[in-house]
Amino acid sequence: MVVGEETFEVVEEALVDLWAVVNDLARIRPPKPKYYRVTVFGSSRMRRGDQLFDDVRTLARQLSSMGCDVVTGGGPGLMEAANEGARLGDPENVTRSFGLPIELATDEEPNPFVEKIYRHRTFFSRLHHFVRLSSAFIVVPGGLGTLLETAMIWQLCQVKHVSGIPLIFLGRVWEDLVAWAREHMLGGERNLASPADLAIPLCVPGVDEAVEIIRKDLALFNAEKETAEQVAGT
Repeated sequence: MVVGEETFEVVEEALVDLWAVVNDLARIRPPKPKYYRVTVFGSSRMRRGDQLFDDVRTLARQLSSMGCDVVTGGGPGLMEAANEGARLGDPENVTRSFGLPIELATDEEPNPFVEKIYRHRTFFSRLHHFVRLSSAFIVVPGGLGTLLETAMIWQLCQVKHVSGIPLIFLGRVWEDLVAWAREHMLGGERNLASPADLAIPLCVPGVDEAVEIIRKDLALFNAEKETAEQVAGT
């Protein structure tokens, strides 16, 4: 069906109005969250048996055993590894394993280890849902989808739409990305970024270092939560 120019303009104006409503609603921040949730971004193409799959499963298992919920895109690959690890680290079913799958032409089903599913039709809505759910982000190796998610969170931290939330880059692939940005964005006549912008992601070589960052931030989260509960009870 061919849409006329006038009809298209009406649709475009309606979409802009709808986005304005979504933006207004997004400004309403939820109260201080009761649960500490870590989102893991990573490749959907990595398969069971790969060392990286095992590493991400171990990462999520440790996070879950510490009392963290784990959030992923809900798909296969390293997302499945993270959701599986979250299950393994929580035999008493205290924490939760979330998945935010998106409708794609491949029609992939959510991985079987997701406990709570929120389905999305657009990357736009899913990315914002990640932000609303998460207390921290860990980026493990991935492709273009992971790069998109990573760049958005990085920029939201840069412009302080998100603050006080760890953004952890695990592995050489992301360390090299930061090195590339440092070489091509800093200095010279253009100054495309500031040193503070490139200091936002915390680059770590492996699982242990990522877990230690989360452990410290979780301790602060729990201390603030306890203080808030004490104040509310007085």
